[in-house]
Amino acid sequence: MTTGQHLLACLLLLAVPFCRVAAEEFPASDSRITWVGRTAVQGADVSFDWSGVYALVQFHGDTLTLRASDTGKDYFNVWYDRDAMTALPDTTFCLSSRDTTLTLFAGAPGEHRLIVQKRTEGEQGCATFHAFCADSLGQARPVRERVIEFVGDSYTCGYGTLSDNARDPFTPETEDCNRTYAAVIARHFGADFWLVAHSGMGIARNYGDMLPGYFMPDRYLQTFDEKKQPAWSAERYGVKPALTVIYLATNDASSRKQPTREAFVNNYLTLIRRIKDNYGEAHPVLCVVPKGRDIMFDYIKAAMLACQMKQVTYMVLTSSVHDSEGELGASYHPNWRGQLKKAYAIIPYVSTLTGWPLEDEPLR
Repeated sequence: MTTGQHLLACLLLLAVPFCRVAAEEFPASDSRITWVGRTAVQGADVSFDWSGVYALVQFHGDTLTLRASDTGKDYFNVWYDRDAMTALPDTTFCLSSRDTTLTLFAGAPGEHRLIVQKRTEGEQGCATFHAFCADSLGQARPVRERVIEFVGDSYTCGYGTLSDNARDPFTPETEDCNRTYAAVIARHFGADFWLVAHSGMGIARNYGDMLPGYFMPDRYLQTFDEKKQPAWSAERYGVKPALTVIYLATNDASSRKQPTREAFVNNYLTLIRRIKDNYGEAHPVLCVVPKGRDIMFDYIKAAMLACQMKQVTYMVLTSSVHDSEGELGASYHPNWRGQLKKAYAIIPYVSTLTGWPLEDEPLR
């Protein structure tokens, strides 16, 4: 059993459908709770399905419970009394009921902080948090000044990241967006982050030609991963990232096929334009050429040559960025070790584009 699977097994014992009634119930939409990522608020409820969405809760008491529901079966990471997420969560839980109550914290009375993060992607389900229960609620820290947006596919979702065998079939238990290059980069710079990522999606062609005519530049406009409406409004969200990283095109070249260069370039520039429309012309965008996709290097380079927008650059991950033996997980996707190496390669570009200095501490 892997470390991640052991942690999951531990929390599944705690994620019981009944909990001690706390002193007061607070709606998930309470302004004292900080949400990072794309969400939709309806009354007391906060709904979301993108990978990596997380909530920060500050509370007083010896117990914190959550009342929530899910349209599918999603896995979550939880951290206690930390200002930021670490590579390994303190515990995890699975949410699969229409309406259930979970004990997220039971410990010594006092002031506590909790972070809860959706670690599986939208096709696994859409979660709705209804309310938290505690003795009292405090003001959680706001979104940090440093924020990074990542737009990607299964590599960014953390598909198979917790597996150590490339021949393992994918299961949601092995997917953890917190063990990806994106999360590592954010932790290195002390940044918050959000993901706009879906497995199998490409710029102008999806894996296995699924969903023809509907690609990541289209999905980028959505509040929900799995729903085309409502549209996402960066202006209404009110938080602007310092940088957007695009890590796409693996699926465009999958199955020994690829879209035409013209279609790819047009769609790639459409995605960059939509990012710029969100955050302004001066907003930096880093385009990552995926590992071992030589033809996509030509395509992305063509898009960069055609791009007339400011602050757009690209970098290349060659086939040597990680090995194809011990650093692959389920369904031949990079595992935790492979993801770390991707982060090491990308971090210098993030530092240059944002002006954030490199840290001396090792990546985690």
